[in-house]
Amino acid sequence: MFKKILIANRGEIALRVIRTCREMGIKTVAVYSTVDAESLHVKFADEAVCIGPAPSKDSYLKMSNIIAAAEITNADAIHPGYGFLSENAKFSKICQEHGIKFIGASPEMIEKMGDKATAKSTMIEAGVPCVPGSEGILEDFEQAKKVAKEIGYPVMMKATAGGGGKGMRAIWKEEELEKAWESARMEAAAAFGNDGMYMEKLIEEPRHIEIQVVGDSYGKACHLSERDCSVQRRHQKLTEETPSPFMTDELREKMGTAAVKAAEYIKYEGAGTVEFLVDKHRNFYFMEMNTRIQVEHPITEQVVDYDLIREQIMVAAGIPISGKNYYPQLHSIECRINAEDPYNDFRPSPGKITVLHAPGGHGVRLDTHVYAGYTIPPNYDSMIAKLITTAQTREEAINKMKRALDEFVIEGIKTTIPFHRQLMDEPDYVAGNYTTKFMESFVMNEPNE
Repeated sequence: MFKKILIANRGEIALRVIRTCREMGIKTVAVYSTVDAESLHVKFADEAVCIGPAPSKDSYLKMSNIIAAAEITNADAIHPGYGFLSENAKFSKICQEHGIKFIGASPEMIEKMGDKATAKSTMIEAGVPCVPGSEGILEDFEQAKKVAKEIGYPVMMKATAGGGGKGMRAIWKEEELEKAWESARMEAAAAFGNDGMYMEKLIEEPRHIEIQVVGDSYGKACHLSERDCSVQRRHQKLTEETPSPFMTDELREKMGTAAVKAAEYIKYEGAGTVEFLVDKHRNFYFMEMNTRIQVEHPITEQVVDYDLIREQIMVAAGIPISGKNYYPQLHSIECRINAEDPYNDFRPSPGKITVLHAPGGHGVRLDTHVYAGYTIPPNYDSMIAKLITTAQTREEAINKMKRALDEFVIEGIKTTIPFHRQLMDEPDYVAGNYTTKFMESFVMNEPNE
């Protein structure tokens, strides 16, 4: 087992990893930028190393600084968390070259699944259902036009190096294709330095349902059932739940089998998620694979009583998994609490937290790195906490979430707590009747209403 793990991340995920390491008797090293010196992950780690100024390119994305921090502290492994370098094949390879275990996917695995066009062709080989579309990257506009005609409108154009909704365009008829082709490529080139595009059939009334998988270094994989991540704004998830209110036992079995098949086909090692789009007829199609721990992993932990971070560390240390699949025994919901103003188009709201009262009670979990007196820097993702409620039924989990949100007080900045509180009363959400288009028609009531 590892003696010391450096966490190449910040905030609540760094703190989350530190907690599990401490329970396992493993020493930890926190890294931080100059604006993160007062973050709880820095205070709770055994050692802490400043790796640069606030911009992430000069700190959390600066591979040489992170490797140097690992070497001077004698860390024998690096946990990348999510975001930043967690799915960076080059960083995974550099860790290998320096004799430091990267607690995540191998460089080959990240390259295979990180490029969406390559990932899709790999999944077709593995026999996993995929959305009809182009075989690999589109060569030119003429080929785009040909593929669109073959699979039938509406279609979705996607950047092969995409993420966060950039380089994506829905096209409903042929006349819209050329303009979408040009604008998507320009956006992708600016965001990723790669204007490669591929095309898929647009799935109508889709739900975004992902399957949590864990694979070991012996070629064995298992699944821990699904999470429904369909409530999204601009392709960013806002809330997640498990089990999905749309799921049936038969569909769970089929999707779980497909996800395990995908993981074992590529000999996947570590925790990952196989992401699917599910249409209104419950046909499911592979979308992408995330080769890291997910933001929403706590809800899976809650319903199957399983520490996914611990499992990541065990697998990285060469310990085989049991191989059995896990099924939800309870219902769990996560609300991402962001430092954003939901009454003002979710505008970021960095600044100093003057008052913080955390909710508690049975079935309430709060993952956060902030506290009263903490200043949220404007340099990073705006998520400051994850509020998770778990109960016997979905109705109980929603009622528990309402109560927890009512108790959750954060002053000094704007947060998305009021949004989530309204969401929990929204009839379609309460009925479990939502798709990835849900937020297009959701309207915030004014504060005094």
